[in-house]
This record gives sequence, C-alpha cells and structure tokens, in this order.
Amino acid sequence: MGPQHANRYIKVSVPENDRMDEAAMAARGDEAAWHALPGDEALRRLGSSKAGLAPAEAKARLERHGPNRLPAPERRGALRRFLAQFQNVLIYVLLGAGAITFALGEEEDALVILGVVVINAIVGFAQEGKAEAALEAIRGMLSPKATVIREGARTTLPAEDLVPGDVVFLQSGDRVPADLRLLSVTGLRCEEAALTGESVAVDKDEASVPDGADLGDRRSMAYSGTLVTSGQATGVTVATGAATEIGRIGRLLASVETLETPLLRKLDGFARRLTVAILLLAGLVLAFGTLVWG
Repeated sequence: MGPQHANRYIKVSVPENDRMDEAAMAARGDEAAWHALPGDEALRRLGSSKAGLAPAEAKARLERHGPNRLPAPERRGALRRFLAQFQNVLIYVLLGAGAITFALGEEEDALVILGVVVINAIVGFAQEGKAEAALEAIRGMLSPKATVIREGARTTLPAEDLVPGDVVFLQSGDRVPADLRLLSVTGLRCEEAALTGESVAVDKDEASVPDGADLGDRRSMAYSGTLVTSGQATGVTVATGAATEIGRIGRLLASVETLETPLLRKLDGFARRLTVAILLLAGLVLAFGTLVWG
C-alpha cells in the first residue's frame, strides 16, 4: 500500500513542560507514533484531557496551527494549460508547415496539419485536467463539520476549526474530520479504502499497536477523510490539515513530476534529428525547384 510505505514514523519523547511543543509538531507534520502510545499518554503529550480543550486554548491553537483544511493546489489558467501543449519542437515545425502549405494555396492539407496539432493539444489538456481534478477530489473528502468535546460539553463546529488536542466524537455515517488517536470505542468500524486500498471496513479499538505497524493495521487510529460505517468512538486530534495522512497524499499528487526515461530521451533526440533532416530536405527541394525548374 503506497501511503503507509511512503511514511516513516519515529518515536518522540518530550518532558512534561514541552507538551505544547508536541501539539505544534503534530500540526506541522512532524510525526509521532501516536498509534503506539496509550490514549492517556497521547492526551498528556497534547496538553489535553477527555473533557477536551478550553475554548480560549482552542482559539490560541487555531491561530498558531492554522485551519484544518488542505491547501489549495497551485492552478494554471485553462488558457495557459492549453497553450503549454504547443511548446514542442515538432509542434512548431507542424505549425510552420501548415502556414506554408496554406500560403501555397493547399487549404485542405493545411487544415489536416492544423487538426493534428489541435487534437494533440486537446488530449494533453484533458490529461492535465484529470490530475487537477484528482487533487480537488481529495480536498472534497474532508468532513465539513465535527462534533467535539470542549470543557466537557459536546458541540458541533466547522471541521476546519479543529486543532491538535481537540477531543472528537464519532458515530456511524460520520466522515472522520482529522487524524485521531482513539480513546474509547464501541463497535467502531471505518472504511479506509482511500488510504489503504482495503475495500472491507476495518474494526477499531483503543488498544495501542506496535510502533512499526502498517497504516492499515493501526486500529487505534482513525484517519481524516475515512468513513465511519458503524459504531461510536471518541478520539483526540493528533494531526490536522496537510499533516494528516490524506494531506500527505495530496502533497504527493501535487509534487508528481514527469520522469524522462532513457527511451523517451532517445525518442526526443531522434525527433530533433528528424526535424533538422526534414527542414534540410525541404530547403534542398525548394532550392532545386526554384533554381533548376524555375
């Protein structure tokens, strides 16, 4: 499974007076093996309790860590993405050939060449659009609301207001609003296909699991964007926004770069040599036709 192998978890040990630094680390994306810690220890490190955070403390953490949402991907305008499809030597040659063909009165041939260029650009444009749609789909997986316990009172608020240390209540049908270390569980099952590829809902419980457990085996955790199919639970928020597992997937998608394989490099070199040969041959034919045949 891609996500769990892409991430490495390390144990973090901090003294009593550094609990708030631990919470800051969770929001920034520095990783602790929360699934391996007892629930009470996770609460201690996050400077929280089963009664939840005080509203003033939650507000201060929100200002410090930022909202619980995924950053919007960098977008290029549709026109820029479409024009970028023409940035290729062979495309330049085809456009030049089309212009010359049109100038010579061969409108049909010119339209065929232009059609090939436009179809190529449309295909590339559509492929880039699918990549951006995938990033938007990941952002759409986040829950819009969350039920939290603050100072012992249960309240519903926008999920983007969640902060590390918030105690969250889950029930059947909810979408998990952030990465949670489960504290109490009653028949909880979560569907985690978006993260692990596992089509069957996973049973959850509050017991710690080994430090090196794969993502799909971390039964003491509930991850942002996954769906609660049955049961109830409470959990403490250990990661929000881009620091969550679903946030890491979003970052990986946003940072994907096209790799040029040796075969593609050879094909690119061949295309350049072919382009030069075609231009030289066309020049010779033009010169011969003009000078010899008039």
